[in-house]
Amino acid sequence: MLDYIVVGLGLAGISFCETLEKNGKSFKVISDESQRASQVAGGLYNPVILKRFTMAWKTKQQLELAKPFYQYLEEKLDVKLDYELPVLRKFASIEEQNLWFEASDRSELDYFLSTKILPNNNPSIDAPHGFGEVKYTGRIDTGTLVRSYKNYLDKKGQLQAEPFDFDALSITEDQVAYKSITAKRIVFACGYGLKQSPYFGYLPMNGTKGELLIIHAPDYKEENVIKSSVFTIPMVDDRYLVGATYKWKDKTNTPTEESKNELLGKLKTFLKCDFEVLDHVAGIRPTVVDRRPLVGRHPEHQNLYVLNGFGSRGVLIGPYASKQLFDFIENNGELDPEMDIQRFTKKYYSD
Repeated sequence: MLDYIVVGLGLAGISFCETLEKNGKSFKVISDESQRASQVAGGLYNPVILKRFTMAWKTKQQLELAKPFYQYLEEKLDVKLDYELPVLRKFASIEEQNLWFEASDRSELDYFLSTKILPNNNPSIDAPHGFGEVKYTGRIDTGTLVRSYKNYLDKKGQLQAEPFDFDALSITEDQVAYKSITAKRIVFACGYGLKQSPYFGYLPMNGTKGELLIIHAPDYKEENVIKSSVFTIPMVDDRYLVGATYKWKDKTNTPTEESKNELLGKLKTFLKCDFEVLDHVAGIRPTVVDRRPLVGRHPEHQNLYVLNGFGSRGVLIGPYASKQLFDFIENNGELDPEMDIQRFTKKYYSD
């Protein structure tokens, strides 16, 4: 009998598998290609919500865990994952500059926000009011991470690449069985696919479709992340990620012409050089109504758990939430009440 079955191999699943492996636990992963949010994510780790100049939830604690987590994975998988890049927030006005200075005086933000206004020295950008710099930021190459980790588990025989069939899952008091696999516990880390679960479908995950472009812009020559109405993230060979959109009704992974035009329209408000669109991708972010993760134990089945709802900040939340869930299961630790699914227990019984 295994210790765990893990369903899903995006940022949540990878983070939990790593936690299990470091603690000597046996596991097998069931995953398919239906949930693409982690593969197509921009992968930014940025502690500040740049629309309002406020700190994201628990981001300093998350960053302290995430940096060594991804450094360890780079060595383990022999790939480059962590690209440390300053994020430059383009100011639209003098008023925004003043708001930035006010924010940088706050105790929780002064560590991350530079108080120096950076002038625009890039002729390909229209930014007469300059930029504010966010420090200790960067990008995790989530596509490379998912592909490399999938290959790693596949070679070890720990990956079963198939859609999860809930009808094939049986639960008893002391174990779970899925087809020929038996384990003490099962953890659902399957992103927006959780909506199909007969066990956790009551949780209020609404899902938000996000679309990104990859452009080739040889004259852009920008080494920083630029955040305006959209962001541009430098890759290699004069390629840049451009994103992202937020759509609440469409729940498909199919890129749309409407979102492409939206991204291009916003990009052209500040990018003044020629470029070519190389690719256009989409995925459904597992977003939650209260903007907090979904982590914890099922209200009735003591060996069913969920690790989900990371939204657009999965690269930071993943290692933090995985550690909390593991400690909760194995060491009787306490979950952060803001992400514990107990906050929705009344909804489970009312449904």
